[in-house]
Amino acid sequence: MKSPREMEIKLKVASPRAMKQRLKQCAFVVVSRRHFESNIVFDFGDLRLRRSRSLLRLRTEGNRHLLTFKGPPHPSDSYKIRTEIETQVEDASTFQQILEALGLCPVFRYEKYRTAYAEKERRKVKGAPSLVFDETPIGPYIELEGPARGIDRAARRLGFQKRDYITASYASLYLDYCRKNRIKPGNMVFRGDNS
Repeated sequence: MKSPREMEIKLKVASPRAMKQRLKQCAFVVVSRRHFESNIVFDFGDLRLRRSRSLLRLRTEGNRHLLTFKGPPHPSDSYKIRTEIETQVEDASTFQQILEALGLCPVFRYEKYRTAYAEKERRKVKGAPSLVFDETPIGPYIELEGPARGIDRAARRLGFQKRDYITASYASLYLDYCRKNRIKPGNMVFRGDNS
């Protein structure tokens, strides 16, 4: 069985207000209202997942919990392409206990507020990318996921070029942010919640 692959990019948003206006002008409509997401990244004590550039994440958004495995990125100049296997989990705390019993432990936590959009006229068109607007503790980002042509088309419509594409993870972006701002890294969480 072939593993599902994810192709995505991030785009740094300079002005959230201007970007939301641009999304409206380009006929992007909200398909999932703004909601809070909490993410816990797990790894073994020797950090073998991180070293292999893989990820095991448990995400909670409201009452929904998703376990996601992402394999190492495939070679690409412009896009982040990787195997992604995801399933819904009924009880996040019990599942976390199972992971810890297997020798995995939480190594990084990150939070964001996410709003999902779709192009009004292309919501059900094959090849139309998914677009999310993420508000993170290190600033706002757009994430585009889908086929390369769809990503490029949507990015151009929003005023971005290929040189603006970001393929780094939120963990990498957070570490860069901490280095630039001379902040001791911890978890990428909103103020007052850095436990």
